[in-house]
Amino acid sequence: MQLCGALILFMTLSTACGLRCYTCTAAEPKSCTDTKSCPVIFNRCFSLRVDGYNMVTKGCQTSLACGGAIACCEGNLCNGAIPTGPSVIILLVSSAIITLFL
Repeated sequence: MQLCGALILFMTLSTACGLRCYTCTAAEPKSCTDTKSCPVIFNRCFSLRVDGYNMVTKGCQTSLACGGAIACCEGNLCNGAIPTGPSVIILLVSSAIITLFL
């Protein structure tokens, strides 16, 4: 039961700190390593690849502007090219909880 309480506390604190997204304009998506805390009005991270140009743009966005060429995702640092530490940890913890309780 303490594990559930700790998990709820962790998720609450990460939500209270706001959304974090990778932010950059670069030729190679994997070179985007800068992160930014998004303002409250932004609830998604986005990636935009412009056809005809070897360039990608990443940053914060609202769900209303998502679609078409703008690929949006939910969650901290979800617009990265490779899985990041916090997202991998959350995946492992959720998998462990499902395995234990189901």
